[in-house]
Amino acid sequence: MGSAVYDELFRRVLGLVEKDVVPDRAIRAGIRHLISKRVKSTTPSSAEEYYDKLQEYVDELKTMPVAEQQDAANEQHYEVPTEYFTTVLGEHRKYSSCLYSRPGMTLEEAEVEMMELTCQRAQLATGFDGDILELGCGWGSLSLFMAHKLPKARITAISNSRTQKEYIDGQARTRGIKNLTVKTQDVVTAEFEGESFDRVVSIEMFEHMKNYETLLARISSWLRPGGMLFVHIFVHAKGLPFHYVVESEDDWMTKNFFAGGQTPSADLLLHFQKDLSILRQWYVNGVHYAKTLEDWLVRHTTSKAKIIPLFEQAYGKEEALKWYVYWRLFYLACAEFFAREHGERFGVGHYLFQKSSTHMCT
Repeated sequence: MGSAVYDELFRRVLGLVEKDVVPDRAIRAGIRHLISKRVKSTTPSSAEEYYDKLQEYVDELKTMPVAEQQDAANEQHYEVPTEYFTTVLGEHRKYSSCLYSRPGMTLEEAEVEMMELTCQRAQLATGFDGDILELGCGWGSLSLFMAHKLPKARITAISNSRTQKEYIDGQARTRGIKNLTVKTQDVVTAEFEGESFDRVVSIEMFEHMKNYETLLARISSWLRPGGMLFVHIFVHAKGLPFHYVVESEDDWMTKNFFAGGQTPSADLLLHFQKDLSILRQWYVNGVHYAKTLEDWLVRHTTSKAKIIPLFEQAYGKEEALKWYVYWRLFYLACAEFFAREHGERFGVGHYLFQKSSTHMCT
């Protein structure tokens, strides 16, 4: 089938899906087909090919800006009405993978489970009294959690979303939290004059970045000697990293939800240790993220009557149903993505880096 014919067919099918009349079974089948294409294109036939292409990717990232299409990515996700996310996400508003460590867990329990694991792996034990910086704090789930769990710590959280800062500040006031400062800043240009940190944590922000060498150099400059960086990022565990770019009509995710993003390979960050050294790496099976997304999908679907008016405000009356369907597609597509091969193909990478204790502050 020619590309023009395929693109036209995809547009027609998407037009039907936008009317909310196509059953999920058919949609999931189409999604799995697209994921199979992605897997095939990013899984080399030999180890030699893998490492050649990985090195090409690493070299390419070093020539790129720290981030691309940030305004588009911000609009796609974070300027949707806050009430939408309070409807769909769990009680802690964790907009990232949760951890379902035992059968029958609720979304709220899984949120806490992953945040506890994050603190454990970032070496943030009860009694920690240092300075913590969270990059890309989302709706404040981890920052608020750390502020409560670690009352002696001083936490700074940055987000490039005004509405997220307003929400987190309100939650901090309601909960009587005094050790959390939220700033609306872009990590690419952020400056912390006269400040330094013992820990930097980042949850699902690195997927929106490109030049990891420059980014990690900036983070290193904010850390005190011996300080640590903890990164939680979704990864391709069995293949190459890849950029999200629009090449055909079926690059729907890029156009609507992930402009300028990438899925790193599980080993990609290990190639950027000029300023920080890796201490430990972990892999969290993708099934946990798939379950998170399925829980969000249920809440989204069962709240349609509430969500449509919110989307009429955000997207306009004529576009509200389409975007209700698009958000359903987003959850469906991501759930199928992380469930691939029982979570062994795509999942979450955890990394703990450290700045040398003899590194001079800059």
